Amino acid sequence: MSQNPDKSRNFFAATAVAAPSRTDLAAELGEILVSAGVQDAQLRILANGTPWQACEYVFAASEADVEGLLGPFKALSGVDVALLPVEGRRKRLLISDMDSTIIGQECLDELADFAGLKAEVSAITERAMRGELDFEGALTTRVGMLKGLELSALEAAYKERITLNPGARTLTATMKANGAHAVLVSGGFTFFTSRVAVASGFDAHRGNTLVDDGAALTGEVGRPILGREAKLTALDETAAVHGLARADALALGDGANDLDMIRAAGLGIAYHAKPIVAEQATAAIQHTDLTAALFFQGYAADEFVTG
Repeated sequence: MSQNPDKSRNFFAATAVAAPSRTDLAAELGEILVSAGVQDAQLRILANGTPWQACEYVFAASEADVEGLLGPFKALSGVDVALLPVEGRRKRLLISDMDSTIIGQECLDELADFAGLKAEVSAITERAMRGELDFEGALTTRVGMLKGLELSALEAAYKERITLNPGARTLTATMKANGAHAVLVSGGFTFFTSRVAVASGFDAHRGNTLVDDGAALTGEVGRPILGREAKLTALDETAAVHGLARADALALGDGANDLDMIRAAGLGIAYHAKPIVAEQATAAIQHTDLTAALFFQGYAADEFVTG
């Protein structure tokens, strides 16, 4: 959409996604805009209960006016909201975390269960994802606890425990059908990223490596370790290969080690994330599923491509 003749005002989209039963969603969002003095907002229904209720209002406003709307929008109970410039909001690069984002589990925690150490490892994982522990140190500590675990446990953990989060395939398939490139980046392990990338439709993947002796884990992580900075590097390197800028990227994650890429991307989304991430992301998905990332970009449900 072209810029408003008043150079201080641009077009923005206020998007809301909620449960199918939230039939008054458009009215609720519209009331907030009217109360804020927004005029001539154009309503578009993105989904009418399948898979969610989703709508957007497009309107002209200044940056200051938009900042004033964030509080009332975020106060909507049970609703995922995004307030974005219309121009350029359909992204051409998807870069996403894996654990607790594209999949519903933390792979290392599930692997630890086969060693009888899930509670201990999960506690460290939780603290690391909240930003309370150094990621690399927490990773090497947890992997060290798994020394001697037979390699058969990796395949068992993947087959028996790992599931895609709702909307994962639709997110990648829809964005790729519209010209985007999708990369899975994880502080987890390539044994899992390689399989999850195929299952969920990513074009490429990056992760850490578990060192083994041919029969069991040695308790070591291959170097260099992919952490917070490496995820941002993955974004920049992939963007450069495809002739894109950071502004063209959508970054998705839930933990502290995702923060750099989420803050750098044109659209950074926190998915059922730790507070430190949700507070700093452009938008957050807390109540619905990964298809909300498509609604935020202006896709209607009838434009979705199922993976």
